[in-house]
Amino acid sequence: MPSNINSFEDTSATFTGWASTGTANLKPFSYHPRPLGPKDVEIEITHCGICGSDIHTITEGWGKLKNGPCIPGHEIVGKIVATGSDNSPHKIGDLVGVGAMVDSCRSCEECKTGFDQFCEAKAFTYNDTFKDGRGGYTYGGYADRVRVNGEFVFKIPSQISPAEAAPLLCAGITTYTPLKQYGAGPGKKVGVIGIGGLGHLGIQWARAMNCDEVVAISTSDSKRDEAKQLGATKFINSKKPEEMKAAAKSLDIIICTSFALDSDWAQLLSLVANHGKFVLLALPEKPIKVPGNSLISRGVSMVGSLIGGKEMVAEMLQFAAEKNVRPWIEKMPMNDANAAVKHMMEGRPRYRIVMETETASHA
Repeated sequence: MPSNINSFEDTSATFTGWASTGTANLKPFSYHPRPLGPKDVEIEITHCGICGSDIHTITEGWGKLKNGPCIPGHEIVGKIVATGSDNSPHKIGDLVGVGAMVDSCRSCEECKTGFDQFCEAKAFTYNDTFKDGRGGYTYGGYADRVRVNGEFVFKIPSQISPAEAAPLLCAGITTYTPLKQYGAGPGKKVGVIGIGGLGHLGIQWARAMNCDEVVAISTSDSKRDEAKQLGATKFINSKKPEEMKAAAKSLDIIICTSFALDSDWAQLLSLVANHGKFVLLALPEKPIKVPGNSLISRGVSMVGSLIGGKEMVAEMLQFAAEKNVRPWIEKMPMNDANAAVKHMMEGRPRYRIVMETETASHA
């Protein structure tokens, strides 16, 4: 453990998880958490989803790891086992979740307007540093426990199982936020590119928001039937020119949850209606080339979206509970994290892997 943060460790507690040192081969790793602050909670983890962001991070596709061994995981669900002295919203025994952020300044303009995910002082759940003056590094949910600020901890509605709740905390909020922000609902036609861990939730959100059309867009027909089960009213195989041509300029909002290195961006943008929005959710490891004419000639906007603020997360969880939006999951044991990561990297899940700890499996 780096010596410059030792003074910020609670040496009376040791948390253990699965960490990367720059490859997908995870190793057991233990660390001392920060002391339990007044607003902090300690969570005994029962479930943690595997996100594509985890893979990009642990393999260093997005750059070198920042702080040595990295315990990934930001789709965390578990029970509170300890609280700080000033944490009235939470109590021991509560079933709660933690998403991709664990802190922000709460006072800047972004935080005050509900966009705390863009705060300059934010701390991501893993592979990051706290900026609150207490020091320390962030470690994620492929572990037995985690300590975080209670303001970034969310009660799980009783209608949602712990395993199903986990992917909502990243995949769910990532797809919910742009649809809500850009007005998905009656009178709108929405497209979802990529029917995977994010996309299968995007389809469900658009359906639950009562959009006029919900169009699933994929590179093959293999998920056509599943897309309809999820709520898609139409399906487009982007490798079939006739299907793409028939859908030209028809979609008010497209959320792009995945793409290939050879994706034809002009072709994908051709699906957006005049003045429509193309929202990039998947983060490429290398720059992409977007033809300017595809945007300028029809007033199309290509925008990015990053998870969602904590108020949006709470709203999303309640909406999921009320509208029966649930991820399709495969459960695997946390103590076999490498097998779960391998399964994810092979692109085999339908559609999200959730790791379960021994605490959960024996409950």
